[in-house]
Amino acid sequence: MKGDLKKPLGDIRIADFTWWQSGPQATQYLASMGAEIIKIESKKRPDALRRLGDGIPFLALNRGKMSCTLDLTRSRARALVKKLIGASDAVVENFGGGVMERLGLDYNNLKKVKPNIVMLSISGLGRTGPEKNNIAYAQNAHAYSGLSSLTGYVNGPPVSAGAFWGDQTAALAGAFSLLTALHYLKKTGRGQYIDLSMSEVLSSMIPEDIMDYTINTRVQRPKGNRNNAIAPHGCFRCRGKDEWVAIAVSNDEEWKGLCKVMNKMEWTREKRFSDNESRLRNQDELESLINKWTIKHGAGEAMEILQKAGVASGPSLKTDELASDPQLGERKFFLEGDQKEKGVHQSTRMPWICSSIPNTISQPPPQPGEHNDYVFGDILGLEQKEIKQLIKEGIIY
Repeated sequence: MKGDLKKPLGDIRIADFTWWQSGPQATQYLASMGAEIIKIESKKRPDALRRLGDGIPFLALNRGKMSCTLDLTRSRARALVKKLIGASDAVVENFGGGVMERLGLDYNNLKKVKPNIVMLSISGLGRTGPEKNNIAYAQNAHAYSGLSSLTGYVNGPPVSAGAFWGDQTAALAGAFSLLTALHYLKKTGRGQYIDLSMSEVLSSMIPEDIMDYTINTRVQRPKGNRNNAIAPHGCFRCRGKDEWVAIAVSNDEEWKGLCKVMNKMEWTREKRFSDNESRLRNQDELESLINKWTIKHGAGEAMEILQKAGVASGPSLKTDELASDPQLGERKFFLEGDQKEKGVHQSTRMPWICSSIPNTISQPPPQPGEHNDYVFGDILGLEQKEIKQLIKEGIIY
């Protein structure tokens, strides 16, 4: 048995050494596509997400996975995990630099166990270079990548995003690159080592700012919600407590639509606002005038009026509003799950819909070692007597 054979990755088994967010989220994507994900933990050092935020992050990022527990400081445990990797198609890890090498579980050693193994390593700054062993979380990756230098208020300090974009974008890039390597394996029979840097993933998201410097020697700075190329572009205060609507106008036709709903068609003829370049030069005044209109409307109401006029707009939703949003509800974005400690709860599905592939994961996140009998008995072929002895000796732990 491997994964869900009704899904495209149902014949793939992945040995999962990940913890915190980037690695678990990457393997969560793969689990949603049917892969059998075997999470390798230790009771000495379980996934830190089990302890963080009442365990809610662990619930969100580890559905559909299995868990086995091994004390990898013991040579017998490392021998068992190598045997498991020999029965797997891929390995994913996001430990700090040097951890897998010290355990003898780095790619060069694993190739000796299985020459065509695919291995994905996610780290803050990459597995090579002078900073390869730096400790890094999403905050550090945001700063190192250049993204934080572009985020925040005009003339303000660098600001990290409200979400862990370094982890989340690395998870997507990791899942994509692993799928590419598995496809290459199927075509050629050759394995692959994937060295993925969170900071490089984020830097790749700001190519125009990097190119602007290399061509024009301009260094971009935080600009709030504004855009270098179009105006108006930002979030505007609406009627009610903490209600905002985002508005983006990309051309003169959309600008006419905005002016029409605000009953200010004369602005389309005035020199200060008549074209995009003029609007970019006069954004302070422009935003103040638009706010006088949006403050009279609720965020949802403003969106409906503007969308009918062909203006890109939408409310700035908070998490409680997301849970009751009719658009997300219609698309069944939230899935109901059940977990022993937390009971019935909602979580998000994967951010895509395939016409004939189910986008649900019915299996809840695993308890530590919940699948030890399956992993060591069914996959590795150990007798129950031997498994019990290994538990007694603290090797399965």
